[in-house]
Amino acid sequence: MLLVLCVDLDDDLGRKTGLETPAVGRDAVEAGAVALATADPEDSDVNVLFEGVHLYDDLSREESVEVAAVTGLEGSDVQANRAVGDEVDEVLAGLQTGEEVRAVVVTDGAQDESVLPVIRSRVRIDSVQRVVVRQAQDLESMYYTIKQVLNDPETRGTILVPLGVLLLIYPLAVLASFLGLPGAVLGLSSAALGLYALFRGLGLADVVDDLVERARDSLYTGRVTLITYVVAAALLVIGGVEGVNRLAEYRQTAGGSLPVTSVVAALVNGAATWFAAAGLTSSVGQITDEYLHDQFEWQYLNAPFYVLAIAAVLYALSGFFLQTVSLPTLAAVLTGGTLMSVLSTLAFAIIEGRTESEDGDVRAA
Repeated sequence: MLLVLCVDLDDDLGRKTGLETPAVGRDAVEAGAVALATADPEDSDVNVLFEGVHLYDDLSREESVEVAAVTGLEGSDVQANRAVGDEVDEVLAGLQTGEEVRAVVVTDGAQDESVLPVIRSRVRIDSVQRVVVRQAQDLESMYYTIKQVLNDPETRGTILVPLGVLLLIYPLAVLASFLGLPGAVLGLSSAALGLYALFRGLGLADVVDDLVERARDSLYTGRVTLITYVVAAALLVIGGVEGVNRLAEYRQTAGGSLPVTSVVAALVNGAATWFAAAGLTSSVGQITDEYLHDQFEWQYLNAPFYVLAIAAVLYALSGFFLQTVSLPTLAAVLTGGTLMSVLSTLAFAIIEGRTESEDGDVRAA
């Protein structure tokens, strides 16, 4: 048997005519269509009901056909879909046939077709007929597409945030002109839009979410690294400022333009000690957390020695280019830094190996 199923998701038929649904049979569906057309001639569900009657008359000449109208609820799409599912169950239970039932679903647009999975879970669907006023078909499809886009959080953020920034540029420019700061506001607006485009284009949302989650976990679990990273960041900023100050002093002493090597050397020479302090602070915090959470390994202690060696080499090398460190001193620092890193690596590797062997002996005993 073929079931022609007319779907009215927002229950215009019941609300506007007072008729009870589901309406089963040609006469009941036709009477509902006439009643709805009388109550509201502009309602698109009128076309759905008459199309159901038309399909019934056309198909009943070749096979066994029944027509029914089912309705949902006004408001929530979830509740409306459930109501349609209940009425479909009622219609199928009332069919007096031992044959397999197949359905032709008739709707008035894309929104009502959201109930198709509910109907498909109850009866096999052979066809879906969309009946709308011809001049409004594209308009309704566009409206429903826009509605679905705006309901999706990710798509909504991708489209509306840049659009909102663009629309705010003009009122901000007017306000800036009134305050005498037109360039600053336009620059900030352009920077905000550019940063958002880069943020979305590079897919940094997951990275930022992960950083926020890790920071929150560090705060609640009492991790030392949360404090040491903040201190290290402050030391890096101070180091950058000191590098710029050292460059200014060296430029004033040299009295003229400087080559690129001298500029880089002055910046590194001023910032090296502060950067070394930042590296030591962060590495000590990380080592402390690893020890407190029973994840400590002896090789982690290499980090402070590496930081000191690198800082000493950079400071001496930059001083050599600035002619404040002699060549023998530079050679001694390079040799000492290399020996420090190599000896620390060997020492902690030996300690790590002996510790693992002792643990293995304890387990064997």
